[in-house]
Formats: sequence, C-alpha cells, structure tokens
Amino acid sequence: MLQVKKLTITHTKNLKILIEDLNFTLNEGDRAVIIGEEGNGKSTLLKLIYNKELVRSYIDYTGEIVKNNTKLGYLAQELTSEQKDMSVSAYFSQIQGCFETTPADLSLIARQIGLSLEFFYSGQCIRTLSGGEKIKLQMAGILIEHPDVLLLDEPSNDIDIETLEWLERFIISCKKPVLYVSHDETLIEKTANMIIHIELVRRKTLPRNTVARMLYGHYIERRLSKLAHQKQVAVKEKSDFEKQQEKLQKIMQKVEHHQNAISRKDPHGGRMLKKKMKNVKSLEKRFEKEFENRTQIPDTEEAIMIMFDDDIGVPNGKTILDFKKDRLYLGERLLSENIELNIVGGRKICIVGKNGVGKTTLLKKIAEELLERRDIKASYMPQNYEEILDYDKTPVEFLSVTGEKYEVTKIKNYLGSVKYTTDEMERTVSEMSGGQKAKLLFMKMILEKSNVLILDEPTRNFSPISNPVIREVLKEYKGAIICVSHDRKFISEVCDTVYRMTEKGLEMIDFP
Repeated sequence: MLQVKKLTITHTKNLKILIEDLNFTLNEGDRAVIIGEEGNGKSTLLKLIYNKELVRSYIDYTGEIVKNNTKLGYLAQELTSEQKDMSVSAYFSQIQGCFETTPADLSLIARQIGLSLEFFYSGQCIRTLSGGEKIKLQMAGILIEHPDVLLLDEPSNDIDIETLEWLERFIISCKKPVLYVSHDETLIEKTANMIIHIELVRRKTLPRNTVARMLYGHYIERRLSKLAHQKQVAVKEKSDFEKQQEKLQKIMQKVEHHQNAISRKDPHGGRMLKKKMKNVKSLEKRFEKEFENRTQIPDTEEAIMIMFDDDIGVPNGKTILDFKKDRLYLGERLLSENIELNIVGGRKICIVGKNGVGKTTLLKKIAEELLERRDIKASYMPQNYEEILDYDKTPVEFLSVTGEKYEVTKIKNYLGSVKYTTDEMERTVSEMSGGQKAKLLFMKMILEKSNVLILDEPTRNFSPISNPVIREVLKEYKGAIICVSHDRKFISEVCDTVYRMTEKGLEMIDFP
C-alpha cells in the first residue's frame, strides 16, 4: 500500500545525511512507529512521505516513495497560528469533502473519535481547546477525507492520560495502516507492531536504521541482548589481543637478550635469532591488522546522563512545601479551588489531570514560592524551556557561572560525557533539539546540586529509547521532586505519590 525504497535524506544546510538507504513497506494492519533521538529526521520523513513540498526548502533526497494512488491523511505536530485562530466550525468547513459528509457519517466519526456531533458546528476558538481536543479535532478532520493510510506526527504530545488511552484504542482499532512518531513508551508498547528505528551514531556522523516487524517490548529486549553480546565479544577480543601483545613482547625481549649475548663466533646462531625476530615482528603486525577488524564496543545513540551526587538530599522531617490556595486563576478564569499540598522530606510527587485544569499554572505558583527559599536549593524545569534557557547562548555559556578556564573545562567534560559533540557545544541553544535542551536543564540542576526539583513534563522531549535513562537518574535522586506528567512509565517508576487535580482541588489517587 505504501512503500519506501532506498531512501536517503540529506540536510542541504550542512550536507549531513540524516537517513540512508531506508526500506520498508506499510500494509493493511501495520501500526509502525518511527523512533529515534531528536533531530534525526523522524518528522521530516513523515512530511516527505506525505508531501515533498513541505521539506523541499531544507532537504534533498534520493530513492523512491511508492504510493500507488494511496490517499494519505497527515496529522502535523502542531496546528498553524492561522488554524488556532479559527473557530471549530470554520476549521471543518475548509476541509475537502466536509460538505459532502452526511450527518450520519459525521456521527460515526464523532463516535470513533470520542466527540459529540455538536462539536463539528461549534463556534469555539481552536486556541482555547485543550491539547486532547486539538488532537481529536485534527483526527476528525483527517477521517472526513477518508484516507487509506494515517501519518501521525507526535499525536501523544501534551495530551492528558485519558486522551492517551483514547489514542491507544483508536490506533489499535483503526483498520487503516498507521505510521506514527511518538515519545510515549506506553503508547508504543500497546499499539506498535512494527518498529522503524532511525539513529545517528559515531558522534552523530553515521546514519543507521533498523526495521523490525515485532512488538516494541520484543524489539528492545532483542536489541539489548544483541548489544550486550556484542560488548562481551568486543571486551574478550581486546583482552585476547592484549595477552597476545604481552606474550610477543616477552619473546622479543628474550630474543634481543640472546642477540646481545651471542658470540660473534656463532654467526649461524645469530642468523637464526635474526630470523626468529623477523617472524615475531611479522606475527605482531598480523595480530594488529586482525585487531583493526575486531568487534567494536556497541555505539548507540540513546541519552547518557550523569547522576546527581549521592550527598544531595533533604532530611526526612523537613517541610519542603506547605501550599494552600483558595482559588487558582489563569487570567480571569477560575481553574481550581481549595488547593492544599504538603510535602515533607524526599518525597517524589506527581500531579495529573485533564488538559486545561491548571496543572502548569499550579506548578508555576509552587516554583515561585520554592525558588525564593534559602534553606533549600530548588530548580524549575518549565514546559516552555524559553522561560529558563537563554537561546542566544551556547550550552557552555549557559552552564557557566564564573567563566573561569577550570569551570569551562569541567563543563565541556560533562557535556562530552552525555554525548554533546564539540560542534554542538559551540552552537547556540536556539539551534538545539528539544531533547538536547531538556538534557541541558538537567545538567544545570546537577551542577547546581539542587535538592528540590520542580518539573513540568520532564520526559516529553526524550525518545522512548532514552527515557529509561532519565527515569533511572530521577529514581535514584535523593532529593524531593514535585512534577506534572502524563508519562505513565515515569509516574509509576519514579513517583511515590500521585495527586489528581480537578476543579475542586487536589485528591490523592492510586496510580496503576
């Protein structure tokens, strides 16, 4: 139904190859997820498949995309500003085929999407819709056009858990082939039956791709097993080589000793020793040549993150937060009432709730209070990184406090240890991917030795391959965490207490 043959994508600005020789076929029943780190070309690939005009300005490509008159439905990562300023009814009215769609068909789409029929005729401005409503709006618009294949770019971004669960059901029940990009591991585990893994290894210079027709959990298990075996073989080969070299050195030293000690009266013995030395050196060169083709230590792309120091923490009985607010407003809009949140010691709490209920607004209020405290060292990671990051600075400049040579060297070493290339250290923050910006904020928290972290969707920009690393760092963290998240794996593995936020305040819940 949709076929990609020997596809190579090159960025025209720096001639960097993002994807090389990619081949896959999408058939009925396939639910294929594209995974990989930020900046690897996942969204570019989806756009290119949908309409090459969307990427013509910044990429060149070779290879074939065979559609055979297949009609594609494309969900963009974000609505345009023009679309956001439309009313819901105006948005649907400009979709081809909308006026030909019967009320019965609209009603069927509404049930499939989880909307009311009245939603299609609403005069509400799209900008005021929740994240989940915006996703459903776009999905409904796509289905009106009756596509043969769905291309979904980050449909799981910024939607609440309830909408995520709806999205899972929709993808699983959809009879059309689906090709999508997502960072949500739970969504991928429950829906994908085909994995397209795009990587840039060797310090982001070598493109590599893997296409596997299997469940995500099986793919990760197989991948980790293969990497572990490769590492084991590489370590053994290195050890064997070093033993060979040590043995040869001893032989050469012994021959040299005999050569120095041999009498001139024994020219035959001298010639034999010279021949032996030549053979030993020839053997050494052969071993070295063989070692050049040895099994390499696995080169992977997923995030590496340094851990917080073990001595960072807060005493068990210390009050971290005693927050009370009768009413929480966003502008003149009342979001929630009677909010109370008390945190003592190194608790790790998460606030969940529907889109638009005020979770981010509440977290900002908490951050304002805790960042002023002098008895703790609090750090805040907002959902909008621009609130904290200076986009005109380089990563080194952002992390530097004194600018002294020793500090700069230390920061460069830290950045290098988490896979920043020299080139990336010299670029401005504005040129970095979302994942790199998130990693930079984590680095700042670690370097500042923060013992209280206020995190708004901390894992949203990390790939499903890298997210386990971030979860491990925060799971081992000895300080307190107050966060908002829709990442179900993060919540269950890292957080010890979960609150649901509603219009009536916060209520503690059991999280599955």
